Amino acid sequence: MDELYDVVIVGAGPAGLSAAIYAARARFRVLVLEKEAIGGQITITSEIVNYPGIGKIDGKELTEQMRRQAETFGAEFKIARVTDLDLSGDIRLVKTDKGDFKTLGIVLALGANPRSLGFKGEKEFKGRGVAYCATCDGEFFTGMDVFVIGGGFAAAEETVFLTKYAKEVTIIVRGEDFTCAGAVADKVKNFEKIKIHYHTEIVEAVGDRMLRSAKFRNNQTGEEWQYEASEGQSFGIFVFAGYVPDTEWIKGKLPLDPHGYLLTDRNQMTETAGVFGAGDVCVKELRQVVTAVSDGAVAATSLERYVSDMSQKLGLAQRETVCDIASSQEVREEETGTESEESFISSEMKGQLKDLFGRFQRKVTVKALLDKSSLAGQMEGFVKELSGISEQVECLVSRESDKTEADENLPVLTIFKEDGSESGIRFYGIPGGHEFNSFVIGLYNVAGPGQALSAGEQSRIESIKKPVDIKIAISLSCTMCPATVMAAGRISAEHDMVKAAAYDLALYPKLKEKYQIMSVPCIIINDELVEFGKKSVEDLLSILESI
Repeated sequence: MDELYDVVIVGAGPAGLSAAIYAARARFRVLVLEKEAIGGQITITSEIVNYPGIGKIDGKELTEQMRRQAETFGAEFKIARVTDLDLSGDIRLVKTDKGDFKTLGIVLALGANPRSLGFKGEKEFKGRGVAYCATCDGEFFTGMDVFVIGGGFAAAEETVFLTKYAKEVTIIVRGEDFTCAGAVADKVKNFEKIKIHYHTEIVEAVGDRMLRSAKFRNNQTGEEWQYEASEGQSFGIFVFAGYVPDTEWIKGKLPLDPHGYLLTDRNQMTETAGVFGAGDVCVKELRQVVTAVSDGAVAATSLERYVSDMSQKLGLAQRETVCDIASSQEVREEETGTESEESFISSEMKGQLKDLFGRFQRKVTVKALLDKSSLAGQMEGFVKELSGISEQVECLVSRESDKTEADENLPVLTIFKEDGSESGIRFYGIPGGHEFNSFVIGLYNVAGPGQALSAGEQSRIESIKKPVDIKIAISLSCTMCPATVMAAGRISAEHDMVKAAAYDLALYPKLKEKYQIMSVPCIIINDELVEFGKKSVEDLLSILESI
């Protein structure tokens, strides 16, 4: 029973993090599973001003504080994609791409994904003018006209954010007014660089490789009008039309409403005892950070009695939790507080990495191939900080070029296998922000055991018969990029003919120009096929099989 958790929380947005804080503080053994990056959708919000007790904060900082608080009480975190649930017994099974986890109780804080509208041209120009994340893609539209589709909170907030980059922002509102709070709407209405069209819907987006024009319709009069970009120029369309709950994979297991939202009672419990929902995945009137953390707290406290009763029923002795070892936490907090602002890897992160690297089955080598650029100096510093954490990870620096001019192939971080051969995984840039997870998972995949693959995925990878070069253009602020980088790296680590390289697009403008990239992640295969959006291993294999 050593691997039995009291509570497994699926999703590490505000709802999941709140549940983790409450459950771990109640001295339960808690595991939080997140498929991408800690924090969820709120991490792309640049300014939160309505969270009680905090004047102003960005989403990433708020959720990072929540994570640290949960860890202080003993909660564990793993990056893993949950694929299925077995709820048939007293001990439930949470199945993931990293293996299965046993638990007594479950909190589903699954969140939701951006909704597409389905207008003509939306799919064709996704990544080439049509976007869904202002934080990820806003900078690509610097100096351009931008249209925002939507009248809710996200649309209003992101419209204001986009004024940092756009020449002018026009917001298209389907109804007679915004549907968000008046204070938020008033900020948009009074902003000089923003135009508003009410009772209006987008009909069509038109272009060649890039957006060139868009057609709109007044839904009261039926009158249509068209926007045309200046000759040789493009523009942007950002869609903020709400979210679709991430519940497709639990259909038939738990009750959902007609829109796919999870049905729960006043205690956040589903019809299955011991299985709770929290946050945006649930049926609710208001989807805000404050209601998400409330759901998480209610779910966790409601779980307490169920888990206690089930432990007694199964005759499980009370198990020691991490919060019993207070001294180690105090040392960690002291180290974190004195961390150098210039460091890439905090003392806390080094401690976590040492534990992870110690589980590697084989040694790996991280080699920085450097030139004389300023980026090379930063990359060397990153490698030096990584060095010495574990004997399982060797770190080397090599000056491959004495050129003073920019070399497009340098500097780069490469991952080598134990036998000295290159794994095919490369990072053109410092893997900071959300991409640090991608880099660490890349090491894990090369060293083994690596992210779990299904028998079908393993067979499909082995069936690759010709060389494949995958380039992934990323932004360090993008929450969707890491999943794609990890997936490409997983295939590369498994097959010698597959190369997977991540490029920080801020450092490679020529790549952006060559492939007309207006959204990330952008996947370029064999320098010909271009795809946009988050991709799993299965998604990438389907693309490779189609060429």
